Amino acid sequence: MAQRKPENQRKPEKVFRVGFVSASVFAHEVEGDNGSRTLRSVSVQKRYLDGEEAKYTSSFGLAELPQALRVMQLAQAYVESCEAEIDLGD
Repeated sequence: MAQRKPENQRKPEKVFRVGFVSASVFAHEVEGDNGSRTLRSVSVQKRYLDGEEAKYTSSFGLAELPQALRVMQLAQAYVESCEAEIDLGD
């Protein structure tokens, strides 16, 4: 069985950004009794500068919460649209 890379080493399928807050959507292929399926997860982070170096955190202050909520709403809508699509297998 192939090993999956940790989420922080894989490229996201989609990224939503508002200000310095972003939500990254990651797709995971899994095998089940009914064949393969794509599951998605969302990682939310804030970019900030530590001197000259860009860093990321998953901690948000009061001022960043509206941005975090918005990127999560965008990510939710995207994941829901992917889940709603049905492959008819032409």
